[in-house]
Amino acid sequence: MKVTGAASPFLPLCQRLFPTKLAGLSVALLKATALEIAILAGHLLLYPSGITQERRTAPPLPSPDVAAKLPTEEKPPVVLLHGFIDNRSVFLLLRRNLAQHGRQHIESLNYSPLTCDIRTAAELLGRHIEEICERTGHERVDIVGHSLGGLIARYYVQCLGGDTHVRTLVTLGTPHSGTRVAPVMNAHPIVRQMRPGSAVIEELTGPAPGCRTQFVSFWSDLDHLMDPLETACVEHPDLLAQNVRVSGVGHLALPVHPAVATGIRQALDLEEPGARTTARTGGLTVA
Repeated sequence: MKVTGAASPFLPLCQRLFPTKLAGLSVALLKATALEIAILAGHLLLYPSGITQERRTAPPLPSPDVAAKLPTEEKPPVVLLHGFIDNRSVFLLLRRNLAQHGRQHIESLNYSPLTCDIRTAAELLGRHIEEICERTGHERVDIVGHSLGGLIARYYVQCLGGDTHVRTLVTLGTPHSGTRVAPVMNAHPIVRQMRPGSAVIEELTGPAPGCRTQFVSFWSDLDHLMDPLETACVEHPDLLAQNVRVSGVGHLALPVHPAVATGIRQALDLEEPGARTTARTGGLTVA
C-alpha cells in the first residue's frame, strides 16, 4: 500500500543541486509540508463544526430483507478520538471512508480543550465506551486515536482495564514513549505528561500481562511533532502491537490521507487469532 502523488516539477532541479538521497528527502519534505499546510487550512474551516458533541442515537434496525443479507456477526462500533487542541471535525474524511466500507456504527468523541490530565481523560473515555457498549449491544469496540487521543485510549486500555471493552486500538502519530518537541509548551500540564520520562509515560512502560487489546500504531517518517520519530511506535513486551511506517505525509495528514485510511480499515479488519500470531514480526509499510 503506497501513498503516492504527482511528480514535482522541481525534482530535476533538486537532483542537480543536491545528492540523490538528499534530493529525495528534500522533495518529500516539501511535498509533505505543502500537504500539511493545505490540511491545516481546511481543518481551520471545519473546526467550528466539531466543537459540540455529536448526537448519539442507537443504530437503526435494518429491515428484515436487509438483515437477512447481513453477515451474522456485525462489526464492532468504531470510536474516533482526536488529538491535543482539536475536535471531532478532524475525522470527517476518515469517518466517511469507514462508513462507505461497511462500518455501521461510528462515533467521534470530544474531550474538553481544558483537559489537563491524561488519566482523568482516560477515565471519562471509559465511561463513554461503557455507554456505547450498552447502547449498541456490543461487548467491545474499536478505537482510532490521533496523537494525544491515542495516548488517552492506550492509558484506558492498559492501566484502567479497558482491554475488556476495546478489541483493537489504532493510533496515529501518538507519542507512546513521549515527545521532546516544542519545549515552550511545557507550561501546559498535559504537554508535560507527553514528555519522555513523565509519570504517565512511565506507567505505560509497566507490566501489562494478559492485555487483550491488539494495537496497530501508524507512525510517519516526516512527523514534525514526534521527537524522536520512533516514539510513535508501540514497544512493549506484554502488548500485541504492530507498527506501520508511513512515508511522505506529516502529522496532520495521518487521519486524512486516503491511503492511511485504507491501512486503518485493514487494521480494524484483522482477525484476532491471526493478528496475535503475526503482530510482533509482521508490519505494513505505506511508502
